[in-house]
Amino acid sequence: MQKSDRTTKKTIKSNSRGRCPDGAPNPIDVYVGQRIRTRRLLLGMSQEKFAALMGVSFQQIQKYEKGNNRIGASRLWDISKLLKTDLNFFFEDMPQEIADRSPRSLVQHPDIIDDSDNNPLSACLENTNEAQELLSNYFKIRNRMVAGNVFNLLQILAMATTRTDTPFQE
Repeated sequence: MQKSDRTTKKTIKSNSRGRCPDGAPNPIDVYVGQRIRTRRLLLGMSQEKFAALMGVSFQQIQKYEKGNNRIGASRLWDISKLLKTDLNFFFEDMPQEIADRSPRSLVQHPDIIDDSDNNPLSACLENTNEAQELLSNYFKIRNRMVAGNVFNLLQILAMATTRTDTPFQE
């Protein structure tokens, strides 16, 4: 397949490493960096101390906090533990306009099919906090027989709400 067949209106150079087309840092990386700085300052921790605990230079911490250097998943996990916070802290309350300016959201990939209207998980993905809380509470049920009954009940309710002849519909 020729390259022109696989491209769309906007593409990202493979060597851009998550940066914007103009070379600026990814807005999401900048936002996460700001959240790291906010949490670090809230705990009264200097960049030097934080860097020592992370095993990196304080210049590296500066680059993370400005969004100039990207943070890998395992490093972000370590940061969340050192800053005594949940991973969600780094992304919650992110304005939609920041998410929309991420280079990956600017690309329309031809292999990605938007079937959100037909996918029952799309509603779940739109409300991930509710779904995570549901899963968390489900796994807190110690009696696995009761948990199985809850699971069966959810299946029955899901089936009942998809039928057109059911009184459960809105």
